[in-house]
Amino acid sequence: MVKIAPSILSASFEKLGADIDEVVKAGADMIHLDVMDGVFVPNITFGPPVIKSLPRYDGVEMDAHLMITHPENNIQSFLDAGVDRISVHVESTIHLQRLLQQIRAAGVKPAVALNPSTPLHSLDWILEDLDMVLLMSVNPGFGGQKYIPATTKKIETLKETIVKRGLGIEIQVDGGVYPGNAHELASAGVDILVAGSAVFGREDYKQAISELKPK
Repeated sequence: MVKIAPSILSASFEKLGADIDEVVKAGADMIHLDVMDGVFVPNITFGPPVIKSLPRYDGVEMDAHLMITHPENNIQSFLDAGVDRISVHVESTIHLQRLLQQIRAAGVKPAVALNPSTPLHSLDWILEDLDMVLLMSVNPGFGGQKYIPATTKKIETLKETIVKRGLGIEIQVDGGVYPGNAHELASAGVDILVAGSAVFGREDYKQAISELKPK
């Protein structure tokens, strides 16, 4: 069963808690937190204080995606904010394996994210350290972008590698996800779909989430 992770990047920050409450009641499996520093990507969003203040729900994970340079410098503040999983970009840090080990040691699920042009072989020596791989299907920094079609083959190849190596790693895709491509992505091997405007841009959150679930 594919999980749906609405991204609060597309929510209303004037009523963020209420929006999160509504998507959880509508069937969201996770809440996706897009953290941007204005350096790694050309946008700035929010940090640990905001994350720590968000409501929590049993069975609904807080999924932090760190689009920041040198995440090792302030990873502890994100761990202290009470998230369930953290994705760090392969491109953003030198000592990636050490950072993943630190995340796992804190009881948080470690994950890595890859930009659209970053090859899968960058994961060759760290797959066993991961719970999830986040494949960006748009160039990160802004919501509402169109899905990059080449990502589908990337998903299929990664899924084959995971199965071949007998690993229990989830594949998450973020960017340009909408009902029209959700089935294709699920068929390719995606476990988690991140959706921003495809959920928060709709009046009926329950219907929006239902339409993203492959039938």
